Amino acid sequence: METKIGVLALQGAVDEHLNMIREVGAIGIAIKRKEQLTGIDGIIIPGGESTTIGKMMRKYGFIEEIRSFAMSGKPVFGTCAGLIVLANEIDSGEEAHLSLMNMRVSRNAFGRQKESFETVLSIKGIPQPVRAVFIRAPLIQKVGIGIEVLATYHDRIVAARQGLLLATSFHPELTDDTSLHSYFLQMVLESRSSEKG
Repeated sequence: METKIGVLALQGAVDEHLNMIREVGAIGIAIKRKEQLTGIDGIIIPGGESTTIGKMMRKYGFIEEIRSFAMSGKPVFGTCAGLIVLANEIDSGEEAHLSLMNMRVSRNAFGRQKESFETVLSIKGIPQPVRAVFIRAPLIQKVGIGIEVLATYHDRIVAARQGLLLATSFHPELTDDTSLHSYFLQMVLESRSSEKG
């Protein structure tokens, strides 16, 4: 059975994520309606502007649906603003959106657009260094029970995992490095095999 990974197509680098999903051997689907969630095995919440994404998710009924999707054992991957959307606490006072990951995040922690940069990171669970693009990137300030820190940059947390939830401060889809999408695909395949088991 083919593996289908959705990309929430409300804002952000949707096409780039879809291309990466195809590159790692899965089918990428742009998710524009909550009804489409029933046909996919995992979902990526891309970057963009977290407040706007949150408002649109509420408007189109995605908040409860994606929470249910995650609670049913389907993997979710948030990149940049997607990381903020997954967190249960946002330091700016912005209301939490999905409240799925036990972490406190800081918006624009790495500065404005002009402070955007690219670097190479060591990520737990991925054997080779990973290219990462930071654009107005958030930061994971504090993690709670159940969170595994996967990567840091200058001692600041930029990637984490909680069970079948994955979050990065950076944009892996804006490079030609498919390592993180391969890692997420593996999470999806493992969740599918445990469902069958």
